[in-house]
Amino acid sequence: MRATPGRISSGGGFGLGSRIGGLTGNRWLTLLAMTGALSMIMLDQTVVTVALPSMTRDLGLSSSGQQWVVNAYVLAMAACVALGGKLGDRFGPVTCFRVGVVTFFIASVLCGLAPGGGGEVWILAARAAQGVGAALMMPVSAKIVMDAFPIQERGRAMAVYAGVSQIFLAVGPLIGGALTEWISWRAVFWLNVPVGVIALILVAVARPADRRDRTEKVSISAAAMLVTGLLLTVLAIQQGSTWHWGSPATLVPLALGIIITTAFIVTQWRSATPLVAVRLLARRAFGANLITLGLVQFSLLAAILFSTLYLQDLLHMSPMTAGLASLPLILPITVAAQLGGRWYDRRGNRPPVLTGLAIATLGMICWTISLPHLDYAWQVPGMIITGFGLGLVFSPTNTDALSRVTSAERGQASGIVQTVRQLGGTLGVAVIGSIVLGVEHQVTRTPIPQHAADAITVGFWVATAVFALALVCAAALLSKERITDQTEPALAPAA
Repeated sequence: MRATPGRISSGGGFGLGSRIGGLTGNRWLTLLAMTGALSMIMLDQTVVTVALPSMTRDLGLSSSGQQWVVNAYVLAMAACVALGGKLGDRFGPVTCFRVGVVTFFIASVLCGLAPGGGGEVWILAARAAQGVGAALMMPVSAKIVMDAFPIQERGRAMAVYAGVSQIFLAVGPLIGGALTEWISWRAVFWLNVPVGVIALILVAVARPADRRDRTEKVSISAAAMLVTGLLLTVLAIQQGSTWHWGSPATLVPLALGIIITTAFIVTQWRSATPLVAVRLLARRAFGANLITLGLVQFSLLAAILFSTLYLQDLLHMSPMTAGLASLPLILPITVAAQLGGRWYDRRGNRPPVLTGLAIATLGMICWTISLPHLDYAWQVPGMIITGFGLGLVFSPTNTDALSRVTSAERGQASGIVQTVRQLGGTLGVAVIGSIVLGVEHQVTRTPIPQHAADAITVGFWVATAVFALALVCAAALLSKERITDQTEPALAPAA
């Protein structure tokens, strides 16, 4: 395998020099540091969903405001994660990572300080700031892990990177439920402060290379176009059922958002130094992984959001009980993520991903059918099956996508992967949320629980259909070529 010139650095960089000596030194400590950061991001996602009903009562959130507490965070990540990857190239991945961690836990403190009785704008702004911090961390952390390990160990390394963070995803509902029930929902956000400090300490101890490319250009105007285009598009979709789909309030921002986003894609395609290397999407093997990840995230995030509201508002579970009730979905993801990574190392991408998507689609069908019964026990089998299937998908698709590009392209590729994942999630919450609100405008606040259950069931059927679509796309598009030392892209872009 050829190495990219200029990758050897005195700081123990992740190019040829690290492949010769550095891999036996700090690679596992580096993996621990990056995994800790991703764990903080994953932890924040699940603790917040469990705390959402309590936040709604304290802050006076509207039905759409509930969705925006989740979506402000995810949308900010989707809009800024590519910028995070670019900044990591320009100023150094470790520098960008540290700024992201500090931004994340300061924003978490502000979330916890949101004023009661009318703090919707405050909490949404702070959640968006959290998303920006996460966007600065995610692409550089994945790149550092990928560059630290040889191709034959990447599946296992990324399985640890994703799998350990999935453990935090799993314990998040328990921690969030306990903090919300026994202390306050505000403690859910303050929890990120010690986690962030630990992540910074781990980075200081691991001392991963902070190689900077002073020639790298960062276009602020391109970043502004991306943020504006995505914001207007998602705003129109998510508020469509409230503002009415045919009204100018919906159609004008939707049209502007689509126009600006399209203009961004065209200009980035033509640019010699793009913010987002959209030309990578023309590579079928890389693009197929992104389509799969985006469609899966579209359904998953909305399912988690409305499942949490369903458990607490319709089944009247306490936050702690609701946290426990979410484990049949999340624990299988954690277990299967390890199996998926090892399966990828042995057989490549298609076997674990296609199997996982088929299992997840079957699980979603079972889960959706159970929702109108308003009985938690009926939901457990579908949750377990769905979670296990998804666990087989995430690690192989993420690893394979980043293995289809050269090391020099990996920062940009990681940014695109995370952009598509988060964009899929934010569009899923917007589209499925709008559908649920259209069926029952009060959602779980309706005095007739069956109406709310029926509305959420409609949303779950949409999520199930998107899982099935992901399976079809993966079967048609995923590359049959397995990445090895001999086939890994080196200097020349791979088709």
